[in-house]
Amino acid sequence: MTLKKRFAFCLLLLCQIISAQNDSITKLKEVVVSDANLKKYSNSQSVLKLNDSVINKNEALLTDLLNFNSTIYFKEYGRGMLSTVSFRGTTASQTAVIWNGININSQMNGSTDFNTISGSDYNSISIKAGGGSVLYGSGAVGGTVHLNNDLAFYNRFETNLKLDYGSFNTIGINFKTNISNKKWSAQIGFSKNSSTNDYKYINKHNWKGEQRWNQNGQYDVITMSANVGYKFDAKNSLKLYSQTSNTDRNTSLVSETETKTRYVNGFNRNLLEYDGDYGKFTTNLKAAYIFENYQYYPDNAVNFFTYGKTESFITKADLGYKISKSTQINGVLDYNRTKGYGTGFGDHVREISSAALLVKQDISTDWKNEFGIRKEFTDNYQSPLLFSLGSSYQFSKLYNLKLNLSRNFRIPTFNDLYWEQGGNPNLKPESSYQAEIGNVFTFKNISLTQTFYYMKIKDLLQWIPGSNGIWSPQNTDKVNSYGAETLLSWKKQFGKNIFAANATYAYTASKNDETKKQLFYTPLNKVTGSVSYSRNRISAYYQFMFNGFVYTTENNDPKDIINDYNVSNIGIDYDFKFLDTFKLGFQVLNLFNKEYESLEYRPQPGRNFNMYLTLKF
Repeated sequence: MTLKKRFAFCLLLLCQIISAQNDSITKLKEVVVSDANLKKYSNSQSVLKLNDSVINKNEALLTDLLNFNSTIYFKEYGRGMLSTVSFRGTTASQTAVIWNGININSQMNGSTDFNTISGSDYNSISIKAGGGSVLYGSGAVGGTVHLNNDLAFYNRFETNLKLDYGSFNTIGINFKTNISNKKWSAQIGFSKNSSTNDYKYINKHNWKGEQRWNQNGQYDVITMSANVGYKFDAKNSLKLYSQTSNTDRNTSLVSETETKTRYVNGFNRNLLEYDGDYGKFTTNLKAAYIFENYQYYPDNAVNFFTYGKTESFITKADLGYKISKSTQINGVLDYNRTKGYGTGFGDHVREISSAALLVKQDISTDWKNEFGIRKEFTDNYQSPLLFSLGSSYQFSKLYNLKLNLSRNFRIPTFNDLYWEQGGNPNLKPESSYQAEIGNVFTFKNISLTQTFYYMKIKDLLQWIPGSNGIWSPQNTDKVNSYGAETLLSWKKQFGKNIFAANATYAYTASKNDETKKQLFYTPLNKVTGSVSYSRNRISAYYQFMFNGFVYTTENNDPKDIINDYNVSNIGIDYDFKFLDTFKLGFQVLNLFNKEYESLEYRPQPGRNFNMYLTLKF
């Protein structure tokens, strides 16, 4: 049988399956959210939610998605390389990444590499600005990024397949299928993103006058996931989330004379969750096992590597009680045991347990209050009593006022304490107070959120270069961070023409209280914006991002900066209406061929292209 005949046979069989499934589709749309506390206890803070339509307009890796759609600032060691964040002027370890309700920041370095995550693997992604240590524990100081796999319980069979091919031999495959009925719900996913990544550096030549290019920048990111939920009855349900990933990257060279290195890292996450709803009483029990590892090859031509591994076991019990129609309380107990071992930091075990009490009070439909306290217990550090206090009042349809005050806390990571070259066992945990005022204006199709915040951090943990050239973590006595964030969205339909626009702006002043100097790699200004238009089967969009300059040294020497830059993308796609969706799209990235970098000596690519095919059935 020729390849064409096999394809035709498979397509015919597939259509029959689809036709059979469509007969049973109903209008029920019950969805169980994977992180109920995100919605329940976030009335007094700003939450930006990115849905499927936004996720699909960006490149696959999470760095690109959040860079063009949020106020978060990213540092990349080149396209597809290590990527870390700064949220409200804090460090990478102070932004917690929450996967279906649990904190998944690396137990080794305390942060998440956003270039190892594909945004398409999740139903929705939310960005919550501000302190969240009461809900999500150590590290949730600057803000939290929520990756959600929400399970639906209605009759459906849906499959999505997206194929990308772009410049530098960049290949993307993302496959997701959702199968559910009133009892069962299952999601299976697979994604692969790879590139030879050998782009030319704009306006850069070596001493011979030869064009410089990104050498040793290849990457390959593979992720598989399987999530399943079962509803015993209307009151009881059980869910299992599982995800495994492997990232194999070389590391881009700063100069052609460097030795070519390689970095391989991966993780396996498993989360079992039980939900019980008995009227006034609710129960949420979680048990998770998370394994992460890395191998670093100082010379990728030689089979020698250093490594690190951690194994974490997490249990969490959340018991809720509805005191009255307006008042809900939750008591949360959790325990986390992590074993870490590796060539860089030896063998260590850390145990953290905590107890929290959360209270939510809806005095009326317009006035909502929330309060939480949390106490952590470890054998290494004394944790202060953490708290969060917030209120939201809807003065009119036009205006909503939000207030929030919190105390947050973060303990040093394994790398901070034990790293064989630079680790500092004398570090103190950092703590902070944070206050914010949010103003939300809603008028017809326009939503504008303006938030002002002030944060005072004591003993901030920062890796800084020493006199011997070795980076080491230090406690910076006091840091004051303050600024403003703006979120704007608009959508309007005129007949068959649909217009939409979104924008964000962040002003961030984060200064050492003693020297009055801005923290390095913290831009004062960041702006993002996008406009889109769709009519019938065609849709198009334009998006841009502006990052202000950043200092690269503690003393704010104006000679040591990374210049500001702005980058634009444009895209168009056409839906052939074969199956539910059969879209063919084309994107031009870095439209105006701008020369830019977010980290010294790590140039990003100039104008490049991507085309994609999206099938949904």
